[in-house]
Amino acid sequence: MGNPRGRVGSQAVSATLPQSVFAARREEFMRRMDGGVAIFATATPAVYSNDVEYRYRPDSDFFYLTGFREPEAVAVLIPDDGTARYLLFVRARDPERELWTGSRAGVEGAKELYRADAAFPIAQLGTELGRVLKATDKVHVTLDHDRSERMLALIREAQAERPRTGKGPAALLDPTTVLHEMRLRKTADEIALMREAARISCIAHESALRAARPGQFEYEVEGLVDYTFRRHGAAGPAYPTIAASGANATVLHYTDNDRCMRASDLLLLDAGAEFGCYNADITRTFPVGPCFSPAQRDLYAIVLAAQKAAIDAARPGVPYDEPHRRALRVLCEGLVAQGLLQGDVEALVESEEYRRYYMHRTSHWLGMDVHDVGVYRPGGAARPLEPGMVLTVEPGLYIAADAKEAPEHFRGIGIRIEDDVLVTESGHEVLSAAAPKEIADIEVLRGEALHGARP
Repeated sequence: MGNPRGRVGSQAVSATLPQSVFAARREEFMRRMDGGVAIFATATPAVYSNDVEYRYRPDSDFFYLTGFREPEAVAVLIPDDGTARYLLFVRARDPERELWTGSRAGVEGAKELYRADAAFPIAQLGTELGRVLKATDKVHVTLDHDRSERMLALIREAQAERPRTGKGPAALLDPTTVLHEMRLRKTADEIALMREAARISCIAHESALRAARPGQFEYEVEGLVDYTFRRHGAAGPAYPTIAASGANATVLHYTDNDRCMRASDLLLLDAGAEFGCYNADITRTFPVGPCFSPAQRDLYAIVLAAQKAAIDAARPGVPYDEPHRRALRVLCEGLVAQGLLQGDVEALVESEEYRRYYMHRTSHWLGMDVHDVGVYRPGGAARPLEPGMVLTVEPGLYIAADAKEAPEHFRGIGIRIEDDVLVTESGHEVLSAAAPKEIADIEVLRGEALHGARP
């Protein structure tokens, strides 16, 4: 996915990992999977309208183990097979179709380029996979993809042989129990791709901060951001860009992006690039005019203080939800100080009274998926943070325009500040630190953008 040039006018950063990385992942997964056979399928293309398809992106689990980007493929891992431990089923070469949609690796390419021990046309999946299933007693498979019904039918056929042969699946296991633990802890190769995704995203955020004008439509900012992603070598946005001005910023996943922005508005911009199948997820909120209004400034200062407190808590050994607890306390203190909540701060946190103005968690895992994989509470307790984990830190306040219990000058204000944070051996690294978020820095840039001088 994406242009292998990760920088404009600078040293290139490759969006493609070497096949040795994927081979090492397969070996580690097979070491952990405790025998049997594991099956991973990638998606078929999704239709946008009629015969037009969405831009294709491989399934994350499948791609993590194979590096194979084409649709309609299945990978099979057989750790106990001495000669063919990695099978890949792919689309056969088809010169006529390739003329329209591009070249295919085919069976030979699956072996030569992607290191499959054996490869077959996807049309032979039933025959070849059926043979493999009849020889094993354990199948690791997820059943949430396009081929689930076919997989189940093949597994049932193999199970039917068990009373006669003593072979065939006796247990179905979820491979993500192992795989998602591997994906949760990022390697140096993965961190390099995530740094690049964050770097490109920060360029886009600063471009928007400098370019936004009263009278523009939100989609003009969205267009600039998405263009900047592509210009700098990203595959595009990691998720639909949110450019929410005024009261639209109180809608958490607003994506219409069709409102005309006014000088009195704040613009909440939630946008991240995808680079090499790894994602950034960054939010900044800034005035469409040259500076914050007093009410906007007061709420922004609360959110920024909460975010800084939460980021400070992100370090090895700290429970995953500690950044959220830190942010909640600062948010509630600020809400009480501004008359949006009344009462004891600890009691407000305990009773979740804050949820009328802050209704989501402060963090989620980040990686190949924007809301990345990994159990948050294994065994029921918040897992400790470890080096190599990457999480977002994104507190916010959202005062709906019709929030009659709120002071009028706060109504219709939505603010979120989000950074991508890597847990390191000694603490943390904010991958998205280059995107401005201090009030003074934002107002200087907005003043220069609108008036060519400091405000």
